[in-house]
Amino acid sequence: MRAGAVAVPPRRVLADAVYEQLTALIMDHAIEPDARLNIEALARDLAVSPTPVREALARLESDGLVTKEPLRGYRTTAVLTPDELAQVFEFRTLVEPWAAAGAARRRREEDIAALRAELASAPVTTGSDYAHYAALAQHDQRFHTLLLRIAGNDVALGAFERTRAHLHQFRYAFSSSMSAAAISEHGGIVEAVAAGDTRAARSAMTAHLKAAHARITSAASADS
Repeated sequence: MRAGAVAVPPRRVLADAVYEQLTALIMDHAIEPDARLNIEALARDLAVSPTPVREALARLESDGLVTKEPLRGYRTTAVLTPDELAQVFEFRTLVEPWAAAGAARRRREEDIAALRAELASAPVTTGSDYAHYAALAQHDQRFHTLLLRIAGNDVALGAFERTRAHLHQFRYAFSSSMSAAAISEHGGIVEAVAAGDTRAARSAMTAHLKAAHARITSAASADS
């Protein structure tokens, strides 16, 4: 190890790995929605001690993927209903077009560079399970969060982050056909922001959110 490097404690690495495994199982519905979770059984299935499982479940609770019931332990949360999904997009349509316009107005050269770098990192996925679309979901969250940061309103950013919208939307439904369309729409938003065109940025974000909602509901219908 080079001088000055900090070793990552093995326990932290293990806890992160268990968190990722449980996230994938929940997102893919391998662990059913609204199912009670047995820490000891999960530890046996994952070949770990109960401690990293407890740590992972605490993180998943903050993500809104599990909930802890007094004296009864953890259970997975239910998947969003169509009405709840519509409410998430209604909220996003109120906040994010405004944020895109604000980003276009406030953007600096380093902000444009960060948006372009994030766009360049976007993966086009070909699969429909969490192993394939996790990277896309993470890009999507980073992209939308970055725009809100550039817009400069911490209250709006905090409200958006608390929705955990991306986890819940991708858990609701996903199709690999969403990938290219979403990335293309992100590109249009970036160009409007880079040009400082507030009207075009607002319009591009509104169109993107409406299209994303339609893609998710269409994928859910195809799976049902």
